[in-house]
Amino acid sequence: MFRPEIKVIDCTVRDGGLMNKWQFDDKFVRAVYQGLSEAGVDYMEIGYLSSESAFCRTEVGPWKFCAEDDLLRIIGDSEKKIKFSAMADIGRIDYNDIRPKKESVLDMVRVACYVHQIDKAIALAHHCQDKGYETTINLMAVSTVGPRELEEGLDDLAKSRVPIIYLVDSFGAFYQEDIEVLAKMYMERLSGKTIGIHAHNNQQLAFANTISSVICGINYLDATLYGMGRGAGNCPTELLLSFLKNPKFNVRPLIKVIEEEILPWREKIDWLFHPLHGRRSYEPASKSGHGLHGIRQEKSDHRILRPDDQRCCYLILLTQLSKQGRSFRGLPFFIAHPPPVS
Repeated sequence: MFRPEIKVIDCTVRDGGLMNKWQFDDKFVRAVYQGLSEAGVDYMEIGYLSSESAFCRTEVGPWKFCAEDDLLRIIGDSEKKIKFSAMADIGRIDYNDIRPKKESVLDMVRVACYVHQIDKAIALAHHCQDKGYETTINLMAVSTVGPRELEEGLDDLAKSRVPIIYLVDSFGAFYQEDIEVLAKMYMERLSGKTIGIHAHNNQQLAFANTISSVICGINYLDATLYGMGRGAGNCPTELLLSFLKNPKFNVRPLIKVIEEEILPWREKIDWLFHPLHGRRSYEPASKSGHGLHGIRQEKSDHRILRPDDQRCCYLILLTQLSKQGRSFRGLPFFIAHPPPVS
């Protein structure tokens, strides 16, 4: 689906870093940066914006801080062709540690918060706006929030100057119909603002739910290479670009990065669907076990693929379709229901 207003934010380093404490070396981060740039992705979320006083560099990698020297080292002497974003958590960044935009290669600061932190999130986002940054507020764990509390939170966000508000399915808990209801609620209560989505793959629905959000009118889309991210992972960037049909996107550079940089990490850290991720890892908003609009929350029952099978089915077909210039629309079903592998 092509719509010029749509922007793709790749969160591989930031969300993937939750699995290894952001211990990615420069080679990995530079490869992701170059691949995303060549692919035409709009934003690269390169990590978190945190104060040095909040974390110890001996325990977490540099992408937990996004210090200017570290960012410049990744860019090198080449022209920067992609926007950088960093995520800021409430209480983990001192206002004085945020440089003015004119002194930084960062373009966007995305403030993550829970519903009870919205006031603090608005204050932090406004501070970043006043320093010249693009900003979003990413309202997390919406599946754990009751309808009335969510509506009140959205009403507070509507009064802010923050132009982009994210629907975040932190636990991969939603189905397509949930996304449709929530997208409508966000757009009605946040009139004039742009809505984004960040999906997790606990039920193998991150890609499908992101597609549903696009159809509903959501324009800022988060994804990661090969779905690399916390727990069950995220919507795969390479699949999302293929679906969007924007002529500026080129998937082939991402395949190279996946093969050379992402897949080796599968031997060290565990993401993608797993039996422990199949059940919804949250307490439903109501004690009856029903979700935001009365749909019963059931257990998931998905087929599990071995890592070697995943690589075979996924990368070979992805490469073949890319070379032939064909659509990728059937690929998610192929991955979930592959032919026998001898």
